[in-house]
Amino acid sequence: MSKSKIEWTEFTWNPVTGCDKVSKGCKFCYAEIMAKRLKAMGNARYPNAFKLTLHEDLIDRPRKWKKGKMVFVNSMSDMLHKDIPLEFILKVFQTMNETPQHTYQILTKRSERLAELSNKLTWTDNIWMGVSIEDDEVLHRMDDLKKCGAKTKFISAEPLLGPLYNMDLNGIQWVIVGGESGFKARPMDKEWVIDIKNQCENANVPFFFKQWGGKNKKRAGNLLDGVKYETFPNSVEVIK
Repeated sequence: MSKSKIEWTEFTWNPVTGCDKVSKGCKFCYAEIMAKRLKAMGNARYPNAFKLTLHEDLIDRPRKWKKGKMVFVNSMSDMLHKDIPLEFILKVFQTMNETPQHTYQILTKRSERLAELSNKLTWTDNIWMGVSIEDDEVLHRMDDLKKCGAKTKFISAEPLLGPLYNMDLNGIQWVIVGGESGFKARPMDKEWVIDIKNQCENANVPFFFKQWGGKNKKRAGNLLDGVKYETFPNSVEVIK
């Protein structure tokens, strides 16, 4: 576990590290860059850099945390990757099921496998399930998300690479939006962000604007027309 700088969570837990690219949003993957950096630094968890690696010894780690935490699961991978055995996923879910003091946030781009495995998983209320949707070419991920048994379902439109007009937010409890960051960051149009915010307001869905991104994300900030939008589902607050 490590304390996270990600604005919408508190800590990260990575029983799996490594992944591979499946869509446009993966092009400049922050986790891949970080994994290569950690390998170069000699970090014991990253001898394989960004090659998929299972860490069996970390599955039970949350059981040692007494105080409730907001936890992003597999910030350095994707829990629904095709090469992660179902048995391993079930063990991770069992840990989450049996530690109700924590709230877990899972995010995937592999929504087809989510839909396939959902009825084999136990969805306790402390497990939030989300899908990444970077443009309208992958809107089908939202349909797959709606089929899963999670009580809290969310969309992460980050990096937002195109408009997401006329989304059906029925059954969605949270939407996160963010621009890509880094030297080669692809641009995000303000109109796209405003439109998503308006859709959320009309559907009464909490809206979280993470960042404008760009080469200097700190300087660009996260104000939208002078306002900071950092709402969470279920009246949850994350204190940074």
